[in-house]
Order: sequence, then structure tokens, then C-alpha cells
Amino acid sequence: MSGEPYWLPGSFLGDTVRDLAGRKRVAVAMSGGVDSSVTAALLKSEGHDVFGVTMQVLDDSRRQHIDDAAAVAEHLGIPHHVVDLVEPFRAAVKEYFIEEYRAGRTPNPCARCNPLIKFGLLLDAARGLGGDFLATGHYARVEHRADGTSRLLKGVDSRKDQSYFLFALSQGQLSQVMFPLGGMTKDAVRKLATEYELPVKDKGESQEICFIPDDDYIRFLEDTGGLSGPDGPIITSQGEPIGRHRGTYRYTIGQRRGLGIAWSEPLYVVGVDASKDEVVVGTQAELYRSGLVAGAFNWLCRPDSFPLQAVCKIRYRHQPVACEVVELGDGRVEVSFCEPEKSVTPGQAVVLYDGDVVLGGGWIEMSVKGDG
Repeated sequence: MSGEPYWLPGSFLGDTVRDLAGRKRVAVAMSGGVDSSVTAALLKSEGHDVFGVTMQVLDDSRRQHIDDAAAVAEHLGIPHHVVDLVEPFRAAVKEYFIEEYRAGRTPNPCARCNPLIKFGLLLDAARGLGGDFLATGHYARVEHRADGTSRLLKGVDSRKDQSYFLFALSQGQLSQVMFPLGGMTKDAVRKLATEYELPVKDKGESQEICFIPDDDYIRFLEDTGGLSGPDGPIITSQGEPIGRHRGTYRYTIGQRRGLGIAWSEPLYVVGVDASKDEVVVGTQAELYRSGLVAGAFNWLCRPDSFPLQAVCKIRYRHQPVACEVVELGDGRVEVSFCEPEKSVTPGQAVVLYDGDVVLGGGWIEMSVKGDG
């Protein structure tokens, strides 16, 4: 990630992959939702010694997820623990979210939280409570191999696959996690929730950003992060001023709505320069780029040689596309798309795949301009 000023100290998981044979005491990260609740029920039904752990990450009255997780644990007859991670979450995720927008980037808080909080501090806590593994309701798969390494794979339900958000986990973390839902579809999980008569069986999907319950991230940035203006110019890619904005944090690459500009054809945000308080707009054709540079790249399956032929995703809902990858040094890579892609967004993640296998991923620092 650009600058990397927010890495949370005090949580270290070594990369030694332990022998997994005979391990049966499993902590389940219970969020109070259907997926994690079914995960706990499944593992108990398979004979594992299961207990629940729930992260408290919000220092306010929004405890419904904790109450729901506790109700499920009671229904299943398993112990339940609440782990207070309010301050670490604030420092590592909420402040990061604010500062990325302040810098003109578009953050990905879930991909940030996973290695630091959920599979960092929560995994530490689960181990401290006697757990051999931490299981979650992620739609992904992990394969513990005979050579002592672990591989991260896509979930079989392509609509729900969450492997994109897990690219930053270490081998040490992967060696201690389980994803029981990775081979299932969401419909099958819902059916199991009913069969197990779970108290949350009819609960809806959770919102995208847990600490912004109303999904109004602008208000969060202003009220919690103190962001406000200054306003500045909206310019074309040729540098022509054509309007004014109310703060660069309100804009992201590919955005069309809310520009307030009458033009001969639709305009999109093609660049955000917070240092100059400028928002750059252009036509849809100007959104396309030939590639990108990513930093803090985490290899889960490092290739033997470069250039590497792979497929990549540049955001969660992005259809994977073919690409070529070369290393630049210092944890940075350049990814060249086989065909130009639109809306390459600094602050988001690029994740590489070989079939279902996650090769690794990193944080997008800049796009490489294509011919459109």
C-alpha cells in the first residue's frame, strides 16, 4: 500500500507451517450472520470441539451482531467469547480508510482488515483460547499441502467467491484457517441454516462496510474523519477547467454521477489529484488503461520465472482478465493487460489467479495509460 503508514504492530504470525494432523479444536469467527453461524454448526456436526469468537470493533451501541452470535452459540451449545478489538480496528482500518480518501485513493477496508485484524489479532486471540484453527464463513478454499505450504483457492460459488479479499494473508495465517463454506453455494448454506434451525436463519446480508451502517461514506469521512473541501477545479485530461468540486474525497475513478457538468457526451472521473485539489474527467474511452503498477505485493504461490502469464481482478466485482506480470523490485510489480481495462483505481487491490489458485496480490499505486 502506498506509504504503508498504518501497519498494526504487535501481531506476528511466523511462516512455519505446522503439522495439521489430529487438530480438532476450532474457533469460529462468529459475526452473527448466516454464513459464520452455519460454519459453526457444520464443524460441530462433524465432531470438532468448537467455540465461537466474535470481534467487537465498534465502540458504540451497535451490538446486535454480538447478541446474534451469542444466541447461535447458545443454540448450538458451544462456548462463546467476545474479543475487544475496538482500538486496533480504529487504528488499522478506520484511520486507513480516512487517510486513503484524503490522499485521493479509493481504499478497500475488508482486504485491509483480514490480514491485520480478523486473521491477525483475532487469530491470535483464538490461539490463546486454545484453538488449533480459526474457521470463518468466507466463500473461499484453503488447501493444506504435503510439502507444508497452503494454497488459497476461489470458492466454488462464483457469485460469492471472496478469495479476492484474502490475498494479503501469509502462509503462516493460511496454515491455521479453515473455510468450510468454500465448496458450497449460498443457496445450500441458507438451506442448512433452516435445517439447523439457527436463530439467524432468516437474517439478511450484511452491509458492505461494517463501520458505515448507513452506507453514507461521505458523511463518515466528514463527521468522523474531519474531511472537508477545499473545493477545487474539475478539469479535462487536457487541463481545461470545466467545473468545481466540493472535495476530492467525494470522487473515485470511473464515477459518472454527481459531477454537475453539462457536456456534449457523458463524462467520467479519470483521475484524482488530492495534492493539487484537482478532479480530472474524460470520456469513457479515456477510462481505459493498458496496465498498472502495484506495491506491497504478497506472493502466495511465487512463480519460478518472469514474465508471468496469469489472469487478474482489479476490483471485487471485476471479471478476471488475462495479463502479463513482471517484477519491479521492492515488492512492486507491473501488470500489463492483454486488452485495455477501464477504471484502474489506485488504492484498490489487484489479485492474480492461475485457474482457481490465488497466486498473490498487491495494492494498486498507479495506472499505465493505454491507447483506449
